[in-house]
Amino acid sequence: MGVTAPKTLDAPYNQPRIFGPAYRTATLGILLVATLIAFEGMSVGVVMPKVSIDLKAETLYGISFSAFLIASLFANVVSGLWSDRRGYTTPFLTGVVLFVAGMALAGAAVNKEMFIVARAVQGLGAGTTIVALFVMIARVYPAGVRPKVFAGLSAAWVVPAMVGPAIAGFVGDRFGWQWVFYGIIPLVVPALVMLIPALNRKPTEEAAPSTGPRSRPGAMAVAATCAAVGAGLLLAGIQSGEVLPLLGGAAGLVALVYGLYRLLPPGALRFVRGLPTTVVMRGLFSAAFFGVNAFIPLALQRVKDFDTTAAGIALTTGALGWSLGSYLQSRREAPAHKRIRLGAACVMAGVLLTIPSVLPGVSGWVAVPAWIVAGFGMGIGMTTVSVTALKQSPVNEQGANSAALSVTDMLGSALTIGIGGALVNMIGHAPGEIATGFIVISALMAVIALAATLLAPRTAR
Repeated sequence: MGVTAPKTLDAPYNQPRIFGPAYRTATLGILLVATLIAFEGMSVGVVMPKVSIDLKAETLYGISFSAFLIASLFANVVSGLWSDRRGYTTPFLTGVVLFVAGMALAGAAVNKEMFIVARAVQGLGAGTTIVALFVMIARVYPAGVRPKVFAGLSAAWVVPAMVGPAIAGFVGDRFGWQWVFYGIIPLVVPALVMLIPALNRKPTEEAAPSTGPRSRPGAMAVAATCAAVGAGLLLAGIQSGEVLPLLGGAAGLVALVYGLYRLLPPGALRFVRGLPTTVVMRGLFSAAFFGVNAFIPLALQRVKDFDTTAAGIALTTGALGWSLGSYLQSRREAPAHKRIRLGAACVMAGVLLTIPSVLPGVSGWVAVPAWIVAGFGMGIGMTTVSVTALKQSPVNEQGANSAALSVTDMLGSALTIGIGGALVNMIGHAPGEIATGFIVISALMAVIALAATLLAPRTAR
């Protein structure tokens, strides 16, 4: 390729530019796909209250999110193993096709079961694509410029974050929520056109085949199945609250722990210093942030009588804060573990600051500055975690560790959103009851963010 990474990381003027001639096509292709996925992520949360009413799926509000995330969990592992053994091109394209098929199926859904299946197909596509994307970044770009690529990924969320919720709210109100899903599909064409040359690019580093325990297809498939099925059983038991499903949930918890033990780096469940804790930290960030993020539109619409468009603005501001935090982390002005700790503390503060938005006599717009703070923390923390994990990974384990990052990411979100949905169902769906549920959810997520703040120093080797 003619471009090599410099020997040191403290000479920024010698670093290749991500939009320079050597990397321009790859960068644009990656950012286009990130934008595509961002539109989905920002749009679905805004219209979910309408979907849950039209499909009579109010009690499955959390499961509709969790189905996406659990399917992604399984796809993460398959994509990581696939990318390590065969390269990232085929899993990347496969993921995009599955994602689009899921969007079409969701738009055509006529009942809650069909919609949940559609969300699972979307999850398979997104999970496959995201891991292949991480491996692409690790293989194509020198280590010294990867923070800038991840900052670019966060920036790719800015336009969808600014216009996505508002557009989704407008389309959902005027034409129906189905067209929010259908409208994303045409974005695939320019993305794939841009990615054709990027996916054929020769990697900067050739990876020798991995021989570790996470390189065995059979064992990893079993572990991924245990983790995904276990998480599903656990969430179903929590959502139901009845004796038999709860017993199934207990069995699911055992299967989940076994799967994670096999899928994550050794020592991850014990928070061993370095890569193991770095990988788990991504799950803690996702759990704390998205466990609240999924319920902000519900709370603002049902408690404060926001319309769909107005409720989406709070999510928009979080993404803007995320982009700013990600940009600042790329400046590399502090050790990684200190940036991770700062990010976790900001997420905790933002989560706590959302609580007044559902209190009587307090404007729901309080959620806007609160979610800027939380998003800022995610931009600093999550992006630093991703860069640090790739830096700590051997080349031939980048796929496995990228998959592990996504597994903890998806699992953290799925469990906390599922638990949040169960809490809402248990407390009730009247406006005052939803406000109480939101306060309880926010308090629990703040505890998770506090744990991430205290564990952040263990990400340093």
